[in-house]
Amino acid sequence: MIPLRESFRDIPLYSPPKRPCRVDLSDNTNLFGVPPAAERVLRESRPESLSRYPRGYAPDLRNVLASRLGVGAACVTTGCGSDDVLDSALRAFLEPGEVLAFQDPTFVMMPLFAKVNGLKTAPVPLRADFDVDPEALLATGAKVIYLCSPNNPTGTPLSRAAVEHVVEKAPGIVIIDEAYVEFSSAPDFMDLARTRQNVLVTRTFSKAYGLAGMRVGWGVGSLALIAEVEKARGPYKLTTLAESMAVAVLREDPMWVEVQVVEARRNREHLRAELMSMGLSPLPSEGNFLMVPMPDALGVAQRMRERDVNVRAFQGLTGVGDALRIGSGPWPMLEAALAALRESLR
Repeated sequence: MIPLRESFRDIPLYSPPKRPCRVDLSDNTNLFGVPPAAERVLRESRPESLSRYPRGYAPDLRNVLASRLGVGAACVTTGCGSDDVLDSALRAFLEPGEVLAFQDPTFVMMPLFAKVNGLKTAPVPLRADFDVDPEALLATGAKVIYLCSPNNPTGTPLSRAAVEHVVEKAPGIVIIDEAYVEFSSAPDFMDLARTRQNVLVTRTFSKAYGLAGMRVGWGVGSLALIAEVEKARGPYKLTTLAESMAVAVLREDPMWVEVQVVEARRNREHLRAELMSMGLSPLPSEGNFLMVPMPDALGVAQRMRERDVNVRAFQGLTGVGDALRIGSGPWPMLEAALAALRESLR
């Protein structure tokens, strides 16, 4: 008989309802194509590199990121997507049984990572304006506080005042997840990672940079903080190809990324206007997606999938209720989603 961990018994696999659809707006990835530099790296890659381990701890990517941010390479960590960096940070700073606090709702993987790592969770509802409640977060006494801005799944940003208050008063580490920051007009929090000893800011190449399939994430923090995260993440989390692509895109394709970001934001606002004309009330968003509260969102999403369009449905979100999350992409895809939504709401 296999000895099972009691705390694992009710952990589900991450498997949002999904089937192959002509239009897939469910995961907020870049739907405008692949960066030209990444395509070049793929064409020029040497087959013999597949039989060798990558260089440990992704030094080339760390050096490029560090140079751009004005920090030392030892203040940068990388991982297999930013979720890997987040998971590594939890292992680095929390013993089993200790508390992880986070805004609610937020990135669905955080409660799962907490469960897998044997942690207790303290979800703190967002305020009515979708900002965090600093005092309620601090009152949990959590050694690690997780913040997400722009927040997934709501798309709403956190205020500077609230985040700085949490950072100033937190008894331990504050993680700020900025997976969607490139799409935001709100100020980012990278300066806190550079100037505060207890802040880890994480970002990803999966959204604006069009490399979701390569799984490249990274984080920035103080020298001592990053040293602990590096211990937890293991040496070979990035493949040689993934690291080479990320470096090439940073060096060669900044304008390509910016063009796609501008288009995604423009189409997001066009989509908002169309949804509002249907009598719906999408939340204000600084991500590359919109959250649209509606009754029976799960049923609506299923009917949309029957019409070859995939969006993400959420049920009973704190302060929101049932809602659809619809990613922004090329306008013809959004037109198809709008048509499927109209039919599914009849």
